[in-house]
Amino acid sequence: MTERGEPPVDVAGPGEMTPEPAAPPVAAVPAAVPAVPVAAPAPEPPSAGVAGESAAEAAVEGAVRRVSTWNIANALTIARLAIVPVFTVFLFVEGEGWRLAALGVFLLASLTDQLDGWLARKYALITDFGKIADPIADKALIGAALLSLSYLGEIPWWVTVVIIAREAGVTLLRFLVIRHGVIPASYGGKVKTVLQIVAIALYVVPGVPDLVRWAAMGLALVVTVGTGADYVVRAVRLRQVARSARSG
Repeated sequence: MTERGEPPVDVAGPGEMTPEPAAPPVAAVPAAVPAVPVAAPAPEPPSAGVAGESAAEAAVEGAVRRVSTWNIANALTIARLAIVPVFTVFLFVEGEGWRLAALGVFLLASLTDQLDGWLARKYALITDFGKIADPIADKALIGAALLSLSYLGEIPWWVTVVIIAREAGVTLLRFLVIRHGVIPASYGGKVKTVLQIVAIALYVVPGVPDLVRWAAMGLALVVTVGTGADYVVRAVRLRQVARSARSG
């Protein structure tokens, strides 16, 4: 007897095998598609580190910002140097017309001093060559004028000696500290140059009263000596800063 609720169980007789239950139907599986080999992506080149990228960018910026020495501002400075002999020759030739010609050349050369500085600042054409050559060209023009006028007996020699000694001293000072850095022309130095140009022009022009000439030259002398002392102080400070940087 079977328990209630259980289905009857067929018992195979002797010599008979109990038939296995039929397996459930299996859905047909499509044949596997052969795998197509896919090329692996080429390995990317190792990326440079942050420090390497920064160094490369800094190098590119440095190349962009580098200013060529052969620019319009420096060309005007060289032209001013070339004009100095022409001015000297005109000054020594007798005649009022030659004096006026010398004055015109002198003022033209002085104008290039203002122009090349303006161009260098406006178009970022400032170079180490310009920082050195510009004041040298100024000193050559002023020195030639003072020496010529003193030789002609129009400016006392002691005035010429004081001004030239100051200019030569400042130039020598710049070269002595150039390994520590370049001392650019200061604003006071520019004012000094303008006052010297005005005073010399008054001596070149014939017929100017002596009192006017002396007043202009006296003011130029005071500023010349004062700015010379300022350059000495700046040179000493530059040297001290360079020594502190090396020791640190």
